Amino acid sequence: MSLTPRERVLAALHHEEPDRVPIVIGVSNATSMRLKPYQGLKRLLGIEAPDEYLYDWPELGTIRVDEETLRRLHVDVRGVWDRHPDWVVERNAQRKPGDPFFDAWGIGQVELTPGTWFPHIHPLADATSIEDIEAYPWPDPNDPSRIRGVRERAEALAREGTYAIMATPWLLFPFERAIAMRGMERFFMDLVENPEFAQALLRKTTDVCKAMMAPFLEALGENVDIVKIGDDLGTQTSLLISPRMYRRYLKPLHAEYIAFIKERTPAKICFHTDGDVFPLLDDLVEIGVDILNPIQTSAGRMANLDELKKRYGQHLVFCGGIDTHRVLPYGTPEDVRAEVRRVIEQLAPGGGYMLAAVHTIMDDVPPENILAMVDAALEYGRYPIG
Repeated sequence: MSLTPRERVLAALHHEEPDRVPIVIGVSNATSMRLKPYQGLKRLLGIEAPDEYLYDWPELGTIRVDEETLRRLHVDVRGVWDRHPDWVVERNAQRKPGDPFFDAWGIGQVELTPGTWFPHIHPLADATSIEDIEAYPWPDPNDPSRIRGVRERAEALAREGTYAIMATPWLLFPFERAIAMRGMERFFMDLVENPEFAQALLRKTTDVCKAMMAPFLEALGENVDIVKIGDDLGTQTSLLISPRMYRRYLKPLHAEYIAFIKERTPAKICFHTDGDVFPLLDDLVEIGVDILNPIQTSAGRMANLDELKKRYGQHLVFCGGIDTHRVLPYGTPEDVRAEVRRVIEQLAPGGGYMLAAVHTIMDDVPPENILAMVDAALEYGRYPIG
């Protein structure tokens, strides 16, 4: 029996086998695509739709995929997003071309190459004391323009009832905010040489993230199935910080943040973290993560999908897994189909898997490979698998 997209996603979230593997594309910075592959995809499909960006933020560079393309890609979720405050949008609209983009945190995005921006201006780079942290002008969590349209879009999607609703508030990741405020090298040195300062900064970014999350969740109400948060913790081969350091400094804050969200919504928590985070999976399960994204199969032990499914398949829903490091950019459509089949056969049995690319589909991915990915998911993702 064919299910609606929302029914399909809810079955996967409850570790049950739906009619087919759900597909997740375009609902967050970690699951959408860049402009070049999006434009190529629209040309290939004969779709005419404007180029729009997630969070209305061109410097982020991630596309808000139009509805016709989402339907052709058989995407089973729809997104709800926050936005930059009006004053941030207005200030940046008046800047000269190529000048840095500053967000509400005071973090500056610098254009490295045309159209490619990176957080390179760190407002607390020269801070020396906890008093400097407290004196800093942190974002106003109650600015109503941040959540304009959230309630209306969530209610409209809920009334329609067709798709699962994934809320993806941006800039609310405590560890990444601390790094962006301080600079990665300085912050990692703080963790070793000035741990009181590092803890105070993590404490502050967590408090600000919670304060900004509260009105977002209130606007969503009951009209949400998944809330995506996260913090990048891994690299291609290991972790950014040791498991001991994670458990000492960051895990209690992640646990607090997740509990704060779960007190306010029945939605499942999707935690995004790149890289080889296998050593922390027990910790993430313990603190209440329901869905793990993006399952970077090119990174260390995350490549061992059989072990991943065996050890954590009853505790975590896996979202992602389709390689953007080698297969999607450099493989043929047949290579993509084979990889989709392999990942599905290892992660999907018994439910608990939602197919997505490993993070953003970048400029080097041919649009033909995007279609190959979703068409293979439709073919090989029918239950029973295999």
